[in-house]
Amino acid sequence: MSMQTPGQSSNLVEVLEKILDKGVVIAGDIKIGLADVELLTIKIRLLVASVDKAKEIGMDWWETDPYFSSKQATRDLESQNAKLLERIDQLEKRLEAPKK
Repeated sequence: MSMQTPGQSSNLVEVLEKILDKGVVIAGDIKIGLADVELLTIKIRLLVASVDKAKEIGMDWWETDPYFSSKQATRDLESQNAKLLERIDQLEKRLEAPKK
């Protein structure tokens, strides 16, 4: 069992402050394929930084990614809804049109 000294914890705090201030980004893709056919893609993105620092360096992909942003998901759903309503209107007009 080891005891932490105040010096060790202050070093950890300093390291965390530096990481959050400067930021650390780890990114990678894993692709699995068979005979030139892609079967599975896993995208791994890890950003360790303060939110302000991430935005400052342009790493704000979570704001537009529909999996992470309710705003983007809402816009996508509204767009799909509008298209479906338009199709329903067209079908109703076809049904109401006099047959020849």
